[in-house]
Amino acid sequence: MKSVSDTSPILIVDDDAGLLLSIKATLLSADLPEPDIVSDSRLVMDMFRKHPYQIVLLDLVMPHTNGMELLEKIKSEFPDTVCLIVTATDEVSTAIQAIKLGAADYLIKPVNSTNLITIVQRALERYNLRKDVALFASSRSFQDLAHPEAFQDIVAEDESMSLVFHQIEAVAPTDYSVIITGESGTGKELMARMIHKLSNRASAPFVAVNMAAFTKTLFEDDFFGHTKGAYTHAMNEKKGFFEEAHGGTLFLDEISELDLSLQGKLLRVLQEKEFYRLGSTSSQQIDVRILAATNRDILDEVKQERFRADLFYRLSMYTIKIPPLRERKKDILPLTMHFIEMYGRNMSEPIKSVAPDLEQKLLNYSFPGNIRELENMMASAALLEKSQTLTTSSVLSLNTSVADAPGKAQELMTLEEIEKQHILRVLQETGGNRIKAARILGINTATVYRKIEKYRISDKLLK
Repeated sequence: MKSVSDTSPILIVDDDAGLLLSIKATLLSADLPEPDIVSDSRLVMDMFRKHPYQIVLLDLVMPHTNGMELLEKIKSEFPDTVCLIVTATDEVSTAIQAIKLGAADYLIKPVNSTNLITIVQRALERYNLRKDVALFASSRSFQDLAHPEAFQDIVAEDESMSLVFHQIEAVAPTDYSVIITGESGTGKELMARMIHKLSNRASAPFVAVNMAAFTKTLFEDDFFGHTKGAYTHAMNEKKGFFEEAHGGTLFLDEISELDLSLQGKLLRVLQEKEFYRLGSTSSQQIDVRILAATNRDILDEVKQERFRADLFYRLSMYTIKIPPLRERKKDILPLTMHFIEMYGRNMSEPIKSVAPDLEQKLLNYSFPGNIRELENMMASAALLEKSQTLTTSSVLSLNTSVADAPGKAQELMTLEEIEKQHILRVLQETGGNRIKAARILGINTATVYRKIEKYRISDKLLK
């Protein structure tokens, strides 16, 4: 069975002719473009070469060429095509393989008509959004921003950040769920706030939540709230994060840290768009946009089965990657001056410049803690410097031997030795404060304690 037009942006591939017609009718009923349909998987690649489709819905189990093989071929030749898997195969390993090959969503048959329409509509939007962003990717210019005034308080001169800003402008007006990736200290929450600021929800609440902080016992109470008398000591009713963010944006920081057993509870709310307060039998509808952030490779977390594939699909309608500071060389010195002015404005003799040798050391330094580390570095230096020019001697946490020759210094040490040296330096700079050190290092406090024990870092070394 084959039905082809010259202009359709959608192709449906399934060996079940009846299902093809059913899906086609469903999409037409929602005023979506009439899709092309084909039941013989051997014809698909030739169809694509004659008419590259924006979206393809693929069955997995088909004679001749199966859906997984087709998915790999399509993404190889036509990487911009949004591929949606529609299959009766409900297995985690299969979903993970589809993600690895580039599938944008994974639907289990029988597919709910409303869900199908919503997913196809979003897929069309996603395709157009990617094409819009691609127009700016090659130029990497700040000049083409539609709302440059919205970013004026962000210190960014490196061209790598112009792409991030263009992505924010493109995705902000949509209601897409977005995953923001990047190392600790790169400013993921700041970028999430910019998306909210430029969205249609800007006048509604922005609620930020650190997912690493929740235990199984706290999750439901904090996210869903409770009614009066729901449990002992529940003296008053309490709104959860979903209610607080209603109409606005809920930012889930460090989403990959959420316990696997709690991910299903979050997924259910995102799918159903409703929840129950603890102690209540009445559901509450929610209207919340979800932005999530992680410093891990979340796709790898899915492959390792530490993060649910279905939750990943629900959250990753669009992804923005924030580059680390070491890849934003043009931002290092402007950020340095920004933080010097911020922390030195109350000094009797404000710092007005940075010594040339220190500038070079900062440019050569790798900044494993990124912008957060640079900020803490300058906050301490502003207290120590007594002249109007910041010198190397005032920046205690900057390891000059590594900064002068990063390649040579590190070749002489093992990775463990480099890690120990850096952790010791940060602890010394923070006066042994484990919480501050964890924030600079981009790890949790418990990990700092484990590293101290592992490397036998005594309190004497921290003085």
